[in-house]
Amino acid sequence: MKLGTERTRAILDRMGSPDRGLRGALIAGTNGKGSTGAMLASILRAAGRDVGFMPKPHLMSYTERIEVNGSAITEAEFVEILEALIPTLDSVAGEMGQATEFEMLTAMALAFLAPRIDRLVCEVGLGGRLDATNALDLGVAVITNVDLDHQKYLGDTIEQIAHEKAAIIKPYDKVVTGCEGVALAIVEEHARPAAAPVWALGRDVRVESRSRGWDGHIVNVNGPGFEHIELMLPLVGDYQPANAGLATAVAHLLDEVTDDDVRKGLQSTRWPGRLQVIAQKPRVILDGGHNPAAMIKAGASLRRLIDDERLVAVFAMLSERDPVQLLAALRTLKPDAVVFTEPASAAGHAIAAEFLAKTYGADAHAVVPAPAALQRARDLAGPGGNVLVCGSLYLVGEILALSG
Repeated sequence: MKLGTERTRAILDRMGSPDRGLRGALIAGTNGKGSTGAMLASILRAAGRDVGFMPKPHLMSYTERIEVNGSAITEAEFVEILEALIPTLDSVAGEMGQATEFEMLTAMALAFLAPRIDRLVCEVGLGGRLDATNALDLGVAVITNVDLDHQKYLGDTIEQIAHEKAAIIKPYDKVVTGCEGVALAIVEEHARPAAAPVWALGRDVRVESRSRGWDGHIVNVNGPGFEHIELMLPLVGDYQPANAGLATAVAHLLDEVTDDDVRKGLQSTRWPGRLQVIAQKPRVILDGGHNPAAMIKAGASLRRLIDDERLVAVFAMLSERDPVQLLAALRTLKPDAVVFTEPASAAGHAIAAEFLAKTYGADAHAVVPAPAALQRARDLAGPGGNVLVCGSLYLVGEILALSG
């Protein structure tokens, strides 16, 4: 994987720089980027803006990565925009080498979105400093949080990873972050020479919430010049109110949003594959968290919701991940059984189910393909139990597609 922004910038400039002048938010962070982006896009749509959203990765189709006002582009539009860009991509490739998949998707998104929108919400793909999306300067930089993930590319410590993510801050940006401790200090270190003011969650932006169980949360958010109380947030997960706080703060920096805009935007937010219930008896829950921190947080939230009810996990992971770390995170959920599988869409990049089951130990099963693994888990859970599909977005996407 070749990282860097130079080729992306060259492609965009050769296209006529469609990103220049676009206002919006570039969102980096270990976890919560997609949820924060989805909430922000929803608030801005409620405020009457035409909003482009570039989430990453996708669950079922690449078209999900390019959204206008809540709707993904069609497959026909995806093909059309790619074919129109091929001459530009070939021209730049002759000078700078072949564009990566991420660079091409970034260029495609901007080519399609720029003529149709007045606000852009863009999720960073990997890290920040060298990610293709860091070629964009949208006016607001968001760093949701920093934890260990993608150490092969970003570094082995919180400090190293924080420097990579904080590098999305451009001169005169406005910065919103949920970082704490040393990570917050590093964000502010990057912001100072850029003359970029920082709003930090817990200091400048404050959030209070109470759970509504499977119906989400009631949230209060206040910050410099704004206050919203009794907001209804349908997303499940104890970490989602913090993401709502970030999204609300960014919306106020981008636009003169009203209390009604924030209220309607948060209440109408949908974000598939994150503690999403897709079936009952047994309850089947999907969660795409695929690093240890995300899995542990989602698992703790789930346990608070189901208490001591029976829980069976369906689990898969990619070979780029550390099975010791992810299996340790899986154990924090205290599942009654785990069914390991291999998503077909991972195209051979999944760790063998038999290996994972053997490594995990007691109450582990290996079942391939994924639909059969889900059925085994349903049988093991029983009608009064719970099935959590987790560990890989490829797996979550496959099971979500099965649910229709």
